[in-house]
Amino acid sequence: MKFRFSIGRKIGLGFAVLIVLTLIGFGATLLTLKKSSQINREINQMYTPSVSALQSLNNLVVSSKMLIENWLHTPKDGEDKGKLKKLLQREYPELKENILSLAYNRRKESNLPEWGDEEKSEIMTIFSLTDKLWDAHREVMTQLNSFDSYQDAMVVLTNKNEVEDVDGSINVKTRIILTRLDSLISHQQQTENDKSEEMRSSFQNLQSVVMALGIALPLGGILIALFTVQTIVRPIRDIRKIILDMGIGVMPRDKIKNRNDEIGEMAVALNGLIDGLKSTIEFADEVGAGNFDSYYKPLSTEDGLGHALLKMRTDLAENERILEAKVIERTEEVVRQKEEIQTQSGKLEILYKHVTDSIRYAKRLQDAILPPNALVKQILPESFILFKPKDIVSGDFYWLNQKGDRILVAAVDCTGHGVPGAFMSIVGNNMLNQVVKDFDIKDAGDVLNKLNTLAAATISQKSEDGAVRDGMDLSLCIIDRAKMTMDFAGANNPLYYFHNGEYREVKPDKIPIGYYSEEAKTFSNNHLKFEKGDTCYIFSDGFADQFGGPKGKKFMVNQFRNLLIRIHKLPMDEQKAILNQTIEMWRGGLEQVDDILVIGFRF
Repeated sequence: MKFRFSIGRKIGLGFAVLIVLTLIGFGATLLTLKKSSQINREINQMYTPSVSALQSLNNLVVSSKMLIENWLHTPKDGEDKGKLKKLLQREYPELKENILSLAYNRRKESNLPEWGDEEKSEIMTIFSLTDKLWDAHREVMTQLNSFDSYQDAMVVLTNKNEVEDVDGSINVKTRIILTRLDSLISHQQQTENDKSEEMRSSFQNLQSVVMALGIALPLGGILIALFTVQTIVRPIRDIRKIILDMGIGVMPRDKIKNRNDEIGEMAVALNGLIDGLKSTIEFADEVGAGNFDSYYKPLSTEDGLGHALLKMRTDLAENERILEAKVIERTEEVVRQKEEIQTQSGKLEILYKHVTDSIRYAKRLQDAILPPNALVKQILPESFILFKPKDIVSGDFYWLNQKGDRILVAAVDCTGHGVPGAFMSIVGNNMLNQVVKDFDIKDAGDVLNKLNTLAAATISQKSEDGAVRDGMDLSLCIIDRAKMTMDFAGANNPLYYFHNGEYREVKPDKIPIGYYSEEAKTFSNNHLKFEKGDTCYIFSDGFADQFGGPKGKKFMVNQFRNLLIRIHKLPMDEQKAILNQTIEMWRGGLEQVDDILVIGFRF
């Protein structure tokens, strides 16, 4: 069988070369890191601790010389004598044990070597000399162990010669030990430096390998990429361009050259497809021009498209005949429908005018239930009412009444807006008037409880699952100006007020007016005291729920609250203007989503 250098073999060969080079780099890196890790472990766990321990021994010997001299001249027990005893009894034995553990690897740390034989022999010699030095120290300490012993001039002189004379036993032993320790420390430091140099050398070798691979891999990748582009990518790109052009109906002028691989097989199939499509296009043009007798032969018995085109030609010829007859019939029908639509359009215009006139009349009826501006200014001189219905009529309304010395003011939000909300607002207004007229009012919570009972009996309708359909959210204030007090109760709507310039809020009960059952909660009353200049606000949710701004989002309660905090000290009419301007600028070109009602008054 003839060998074929297929696309898979081409790609496989390229990746095989890259994989081999990568494995070489990975293996070299792994071996270097393993060797470096072992060297680093030896440095950190043996050589560096060994140097540190030997230097500690050196410092300990030097300290002992100073401490024994202090012992010689200090009759009284003191801190230095305690240090010398601690050095001989605890510090030296612990340090000796630590050095021996490092020298002989007594901790049995895996992969950690012991000291060399010469170093072991040297440290044992040093320990032997050090033990003799301590014996000399103990001899001095024994002879000068009391205050009376320091009074014996002969004893003091003898020990002084032993300790301080250049040729004294302690001086000589100390110099010998320090000299040998310096030599051993230097040797250990050199070993540590040699190991560090060995590790650096390993990394330099690794760096050379990595640099070589860093050159070989990109170069190999470039060669493989060029080979792939020339033999695979470019032919596939040409085929892709032809297919994309065919996707938008453009037929190629030239055919693709054959090759001895998978791309060549695709080229043969694509060339056959192009010839078939060109034949199909020519046949479609003939049929589209109305030449239903044009010749067309399918590519094979399994050519579904070709047979479908032949059937289409037959069906189009028959449909053309039928459509001609239907066009005449439909034209006559359209003329009749046009005349009927014109007649119905006129009737709809008349009906729309009647409905609009009725709604505008309903607005006059609704406006009649609202307190006139003159009455509002008479009862609440420092106040404003921002009232912006969404439609011609509104589901929000404001209510004002006076009973005795008390002023009652409410902001009410009925279910819905437009005509349904307007009907609810008239019913709600009548019920508020009825409660004030027929009942003895105790406080604001008492009014809402009586209103809730009356509303439940009058308007509340329940669906099968018990959900309330109709009702009202409201804020009610009962003001006693003489006592500078106010009772507040809220059904889902809160009270914002400013006392001595400080913002405060009274939260409502989370139940609407119109929801009533035996287990229903009663409305709570909030009794508040005010001072001259304090300002109160009650409102519906329309202001905060209005969509707008740069991102088309809700105005939100927090932004509404912050706006009131900024403007609450201004005159009431100026506050109303700012609120109206702010919400209109926020809304922009968007539709108003709900009725808007904000009431503000000042003590």
